[in-house]
Amino acid sequence: MRYIDPHIHMVSRTTDDYRSMGQAGCVAVTEPAFWAGFDRSSAQGFYDYFRQLTEHEPRRAAAYGIRHYCWLSVNPKESEDVTFAREVMELIPGFISKPNVLGIGEIGLNKNTVNELAIFEEQVALADRLGQLILVHTPHLEDKLKGTRLIVDAIRRNANVDPERVLIDHVEEHTVKMVLDAGFWAGITLYPDSKCTPQRAADIVETYGHERLWANSAGDWGHSDPLAVPKLRMEMARRGHSLQVIERLLYENPARFLGQCPKFHLDGV
Repeated sequence: MRYIDPHIHMVSRTTDDYRSMGQAGCVAVTEPAFWAGFDRSSAQGFYDYFRQLTEHEPRRAAAYGIRHYCWLSVNPKESEDVTFAREVMELIPGFISKPNVLGIGEIGLNKNTVNELAIFEEQVALADRLGQLILVHTPHLEDKLKGTRLIVDAIRRNANVDPERVLIDHVEEHTVKMVLDAGFWAGITLYPDSKCTPQRAADIVETYGHERLWANSAGDWGHSDPLAVPKLRMEMARRGHSLQVIERLLYENPARFLGQCPKFHLDGV
């Protein structure tokens, strides 16, 4: 069964991961700009990273029948230094027209600081000015509920932003309803030992339905699983969900949200 992994950091994955994902049915990935595993020392580091996302990764993915799209931003973890963050933001308009760029992301909060919130709001405004989709990172563990509330309120302060064009990712049982009730899309991130397991994700789908919801692996530098999405497929099938419902969640929903950007297409897939 075909699927899309709409949030995975393939720069941190091996080429063998592309092969395994393609064999498991992955037809497209989208890669948000994120932390490099260490703090970059200059905006030039982001310039090279944006080139990697827009030039190199699409070619690496294509060799295994996978379409690679990306998002551009300064990530929450590196946005505490507002001067540095603004230097990075100045680079984004020069890359936004690249054929695989879908929008601004992942932006959001890491430790819910005043500086992070300021840069988050500036990047929301940048997305509004450039007419881009938005992908949002919510903070981890004990800060998630507070951070999600701050994020929802901050986006609402920009009256021009259509909630249907915003995906708030890394939702869990205690935040998913807040995101959906506010009219945003919600992303469930599947991790081996944090965020959501496939079992917890299936519970969320059974509780809240599958409208405006997607699932992703967010495979990155740490302990993560690039095949987490097909493992959710297996868990839902084990519970008796129909192939139609599973494909709706893992293929049609991300295609519908991402398809709001005219660059995203799956012709022939």
